Amino acid sequence: MTRPRIGLLGGTFDPIHIGHLALARAARDALLLDEVRFIPTSHSWQKGNAGTPAADRLAMTRLAVAHDAGFAVDEIEVRRGGDTYTIDTLIELRRELGLTPALVLILGSDQLRNLGTWHRHEELLQHAHIAVTQREGHRLADLPAPVEALLQAHGRQALPDAPAGAIVFFVMPPVPVSATALRAGLARGERPAELLPPAVLDYIERHRLYRADSGR
Repeated sequence: MTRPRIGLLGGTFDPIHIGHLALARAARDALLLDEVRFIPTSHSWQKGNAGTPAADRLAMTRLAVAHDAGFAVDEIEVRRGGDTYTIDTLIELRRELGLTPALVLILGSDQLRNLGTWHRHEELLQHAHIAVTQREGHRLADLPAPVEALLQAHGRQALPDAPAGAIVFFVMPPVPVSATALRAGLARGERPAELLPPAVLDYIERHRLYRADSGR
């Protein structure tokens, strides 16, 4: 395979946890990705402001992927600031990387269901492929009409040798972790070592993140 394949995994990562890492590994293995770039948001227009400052979320993401040569962190959305739109990120990455690499936007099935609400969603496949995995409680059947139309036009059994334009699916084992529940547990003073990379948990404790008395 001569065309590089670069996976793109965006999110607030507030905090990054084992579910995010499992998703990235599953996508890398299933789709033969050369690299997965984790892209922390600055401000997600659909989620509102992340509760933790971008600098902390970026630092935790770097710690989580530091020992995996196939993972990297991209500051592109944090540097940009303001509302985060995926289409703007893809256009900027194309300017940086050129037209040769295959860019693969990694999504869960919940994000696929909402894809029709994304800013300029109809342009996403001009710049990247989309790879989707099933998430618990979010079926891939009975999709909204705009999403179903995209699947009919662009759905493929496997990634083609092209820089963009296809929607494919891959399988990963379920990883039962919720960022909302995780933050609530941290606020109660819990130490969920089974859900967080050790370096991330150490960072959270050192900087007193998510503590009910910290205001962060």
